[in-house]
Amino acid sequence: MIAFVSGRVAALAPDTAVVEVGGVGLALQCTPDTLSALRVGAEARLATSLVVREDSLTLYGFADDDERATFELLQTASGVGPRLAQAMLAVHSPDALRRAFSTGDEKALTAVPGIGKKGAQKLLLELKDRIGTPLGTGTPPPAAAPASWREQLHTALVGLGYAPREADEAVAAVAPGAEAAGTVPQVGQLLKAALQTLNRTR
Repeated sequence: MIAFVSGRVAALAPDTAVVEVGGVGLALQCTPDTLSALRVGAEARLATSLVVREDSLTLYGFADDDERATFELLQTASGVGPRLAQAMLAVHSPDALRRAFSTGDEKALTAVPGIGKKGAQKLLLELKDRIGTPLGTGTPPPAAAPASWREQLHTALVGLGYAPREADEAVAAVAPGAEAAGTVPQVGQLLKAALQTLNRTR
């Protein structure tokens, strides 16, 4: 198992970071929050989880060991693969997920793309007693704050090398569609839309 990678960040994309390790560029699938903390050319250390399939080897990167452990635990539930587990961590921090499971919060789980009401109920039954108790103070997860997606998106764009002014314009461009959806905006999807807007203006 590859427990972590440490090296210079060679490139960043909407869902991937490339970290140079010993002259080799390793592509890691990461959440927007993890990517937003990285800078091209800077050193980084990411906890990792290697997912092996018949036709692929995919390395997932995480800000810390707690996030990786949560990612792997989520996959022990039936029907949860690495992509859904990563989507859950893109919407909620590990502690927010523990809080959701400990309180039986279906609404928090259905905020994740791909999880409906029945799926949330099933996950609560399977993981409630295994995911542990919240470590934090019980404050609401960042995703629940009305404007948090704007801050996350802006930080992610700046982390990808765009100027703050460009990031402001891109956030403003995708805001109408994000707010009209009536659900918690998904930062990963908004990041892709924002990048398309920026590419058109360049």
